[in-house]
Amino acid sequence: MKKVVFIFGLIAGVIITAMMIGSVTACYRNGDFGGGNMVLGFLVMAIAFSMVFVGIKNYRDKYLGGQITFLKALKVGLLISLVASSMYVIAWLIDFYIFIPDFLDKYEASLRKYATGAEGKAEVDSQMAMYRTWYKTPLGVILATYVEVLPIGIIITLISALILKKRKKNEDHHYQRAGA
Repeated sequence: MKKVVFIFGLIAGVIITAMMIGSVTACYRNGDFGGGNMVLGFLVMAIAFSMVFVGIKNYRDKYLGGQITFLKALKVGLLISLVASSMYVIAWLIDFYIFIPDFLDKYEASLRKYATGAEGKAEVDSQMAMYRTWYKTPLGVILATYVEVLPIGIIITLISALILKKRKKNEDHHYQRAGA
């Protein structure tokens, strides 16, 4: 299981990390962190986390003879998601602390460009106060970054485990008879 977790976790991690570095670099250069970038980011995360599905299926078919329980599939998927998310978090820590330590200032300036009216500006103030609180410590940055990426992996893991779970044929018949 370790091999499958690391291979598919690394593939997913490379995809989401490359997307993050590329998009942050582009947004940072042009000073625009608008909503379209977030949509694209979540789409790429969903594509990257499709490796969870592929990894669970690979493990089920190659190592378990085509059978896997929901809980075993869930475990494999969560571990793949954790590996990928950890790569993303580590890359963000390096990027933030070494290359773009003024990220929050640039991000806030971009948000203010799109804020309209007093309500919009108050929302930016509130959002940035939260981010600045989180970003006071490395632990806060780590937790905030996991919150950004890991839930997508968890959702895709749950869906994948439900789709890919397979019992032995005689177990299926037993459950059907018991329910009939």
